[in-house]
Amino acid sequence: MVRSIVSLDPEAIAADAIALAELNGGTGHEQVRIDWLGRRLADAAGSRHVDDAGNLVWTFGPAPYRLAVLAHVDDVFGEATERGVTERDGWLCGPGIGDNAIAVATAVAVCEHARPGPLAVVFTVGEEGLGGLRGAHHACRELAPEAVLALEGHGSDRVFTDAVGSLRVRFTVTGPGGHSWWDRGRPSAVHALVSLLHAMTATAPAPLSVNVGLIDGGTGVNAIAGQASAAVEWRATDQTALDRQEAALADLTVSPGLELRAERLDRRPAGSVPVSHPLVAAVLRARRKVGLPEVTGDGSTDANAALAAGIPAVALGCCEGENMHAPNERIRADSIGTGAGQLRAVLAEIMERNP
Repeated sequence: MVRSIVSLDPEAIAADAIALAELNGGTGHEQVRIDWLGRRLADAAGSRHVDDAGNLVWTFGPAPYRLAVLAHVDDVFGEATERGVTERDGWLCGPGIGDNAIAVATAVAVCEHARPGPLAVVFTVGEEGLGGLRGAHHACRELAPEAVLALEGHGSDRVFTDAVGSLRVRFTVTGPGGHSWWDRGRPSAVHALVSLLHAMTATAPAPLSVNVGLIDGGTGVNAIAGQASAAVEWRATDQTALDRQEAALADLTVSPGLELRAERLDRRPAGSVPVSHPLVAAVLRARRKVGLPEVTGDGSTDANAALAAGIPAVALGCCEGENMHAPNERIRADSIGTGAGQLRAVLAEIMERNP
């Protein structure tokens, strides 16, 4: 059962979110945040342990778990990022405050002051960047919950029922290189890579989006490049389209005298849960109670891992926010209470139903 003991305090939730966001915690460097959460929850109800993936797992009641709430602790910012959260004109502004510090803080606040039934709350690692949803995959495999709720900071305007999948590949072109004048005519790795990338972006099939996120190569303006590389991402809600794109990589070629290597960096599965599913119905009922719209949409979250494992899953945002993944990311402070109320209402709808 879910029974609130005290009212939720948006200022206290914000304070936890700020403390977390101001710690270094990029993908692969989450330990300091996991340690902080362990100290924060030292006196809380339930049981806690760090699993083999590095997740902090907080459980209430015995398995099997009716629900697992997943909130990732990592963000997209590196160790060189200048951390700090400021409050200005009703906004909390700073790297990682919305994605995903406020979601973690909301999960802490709601579950700390409740007495839930068979529930697992997992603070996951490896959700951003090339983390490969490592923490979420491990949690879904080990806990095998009946359903999953992925908690995100931004996006309280909708329920994410469709999981956007992705395919990330590094392309590397190599060749002989040479002098820009004396060896003119030799094939350039940079020229070939640029042509390849142009073709990819110009001819991407309609179900797919494509983005060239990183590119580098060459040694100087007066040298024919002997090597060039780029990291490319395709996204879609249709897993079949992503599978076709990956299969087509084997047919790519470059100019004679050059070599092309394609290395898969990460693959995030697509999926969806029907709007008619009881999980979605329960979430929409809860949102109606707290005045949030009953609108569905798509996103790329820890829910992807659950759907790939055959577990019904949706993702929810906790706040209204802007500039996700940018250093000037921000969330509306007056939306924190509504987001926390949403999570409490969702838990009540799911955990208090008859077995």
